[in-house]
Amino acid sequence: MDEGLRQAVAVLAVAMIVAIAARQIRLPYTVGLVLVGAAVALSGADFAPHLTHDLIFDLILPPLLFEAALTLSWRELVRDSLPLLALAGIGTVVSAAVVTMSMTTLLGWPLYSAMLFGALIAATDPVAIIAMFKDNRIKGRMRLLVESESLLNDGAAAVLFVMALAFVQSGGADQSAAATALTLVKVVFGGVLVGALFGGAAILASLRTSEHLIEAALTTIAAFGSFLVAEYFHVSGVLATVTAGLVMGNLGLLSEQEGGYISLKGREFVLSFWDFAAFLANSMVFLMIGSDVASTPFGAVGATALAVGIATVLCARAIVVYPLSSLFFVSRWKISFREQHVLWWGGLRGALALALALSLPSDLPQRDEILAITFAVVGFSIVVQGLTMPLLLRALGFVSGRP
Repeated sequence: MDEGLRQAVAVLAVAMIVAIAARQIRLPYTVGLVLVGAAVALSGADFAPHLTHDLIFDLILPPLLFEAALTLSWRELVRDSLPLLALAGIGTVVSAAVVTMSMTTLLGWPLYSAMLFGALIAATDPVAIIAMFKDNRIKGRMRLLVESESLLNDGAAAVLFVMALAFVQSGGADQSAAATALTLVKVVFGGVLVGALFGGAAILASLRTSEHLIEAALTTIAAFGSFLVAEYFHVSGVLATVTAGLVMGNLGLLSEQEGGYISLKGREFVLSFWDFAAFLANSMVFLMIGSDVASTPFGAVGATALAVGIATVLCARAIVVYPLSSLFFVSRWKISFREQHVLWWGGLRGALALALALSLPSDLPQRDEILAITFAVVGFSIVVQGLTMPLLLRALGFVSGRP
């Protein structure tokens, strides 16, 4: 049997066992996957492939981002667009700046290395938080705020990282404001345009058929094709796939009425198909995260650097959430303090941050330290924040009784 196929089957089998056990003991599924992945890796068993930038970008992120965007209502996004854009836009830049300054001041890192780490670690992970909200049956505006902000934040952090990497690779050469703005417009609007074109093309093709299997295949082309084409043209693949999902979801898939570009049977099948695809990708990536966290040489970095990295990321998130949320306190976009607490503690890090860290140039100073601290932050956020989030949700009154 091919080694890659053997590992894929083994990972899937372990993930399903964890899924069944997690339900029985009421353990968050993503946390269980990371813990089991780490335990199996520590036992010496080589059951899972290692995470790479290409694996995450080509196979993991597209289904996760597309499925999350597919079920977001454009009307609800527009209603809360101002606070969401503030948190995901201004917030990402502020978070990256705070982390950059902290790593240069407290650990003495070179500015360029700290800048890249600040940009990549600003990417929050919508996948883990969405799974947790599903487990705890959280709905309404709170869920919209957290999920939407995480998706938009991913796009903003990916763009910021691309620009920071280009700046570092140019040796910090001075670049005019006009050139910087042009690069930003290209990366952002190029990604949105690619996603809109793929989503629109898939919709037009769907008008020619009522076969639900073909309709599902067209959404698959839109999800993966938009990401791959956007990355090929050096624009944002994250924004492309999110845009494709938003376009296809809001122009027919979320409707419960007859008509539109997709049949009622097709809508039900496509939504179930992407729920399943995201579940598979989710299961595999968190197991692999646990496995790689367990095999990461944290000792070479030191406990102090790891603690500083984790604390800095948490502080940067707090500096983003509370001041920016206060700007809307006396408006119709008010974000209550209990919602702010969830936004802060629910700012988990995951697959995108790891993919960006793994893509760093091999000759970058502190590259090994950046990788180790990124894995530490991701492991801490998924396990510690993921385990305590249900307790926080109950304490704040978002859920009652057992999740």
